[in-house]
Amino acid sequence: MSDTIFGKILRGEIPCHRVYEDDLVLAFLDIFPLSKGHTLVIPKRAVATLDQLDDDSAAALGRVLPRIARAVLAASGARNFNVLQNNGEGAHQAVHHVHFHIIPKFDDGRGLGIKWQPGKLDNAEGATLAAAIAGRLA
Repeated sequence: MSDTIFGKILRGEIPCHRVYEDDLVLAFLDIFPLSKGHTLVIPKRAVATLDQLDDDSAAALGRVLPRIARAVLAASGARNFNVLQNNGEGAHQAVHHVHFHIIPKFDDGRGLGIKWQPGKLDNAEGATLAAAIAGRLA
């Protein structure tokens, strides 16, 4: 078990407001929420980034994220939400234990703010990159 704050929560060393738990996943309220109902969903397996996660833990997260999101929306009264997941310090990851944020977004602006800066994918570069990614999956 990691020595991150999430590891300490999983070991019971730090309390949390649990909203869901099973053998592989724990969900609890964020203590520094961006909006009412901001919930963290973590695997019990202690790995830093999503690419290090085993298939069973990944599948368990995928199964419960929609269900927890529905519950957060119903309890918070929000109609919209973001699911945020960061990997590595350069991508704004502050706790080095895989975690997903379910962040309700309210009409008054409370919630996650995002500034999207899209580029344009060159067709030839896209074909080469897609083939390289697909080749790594085989």
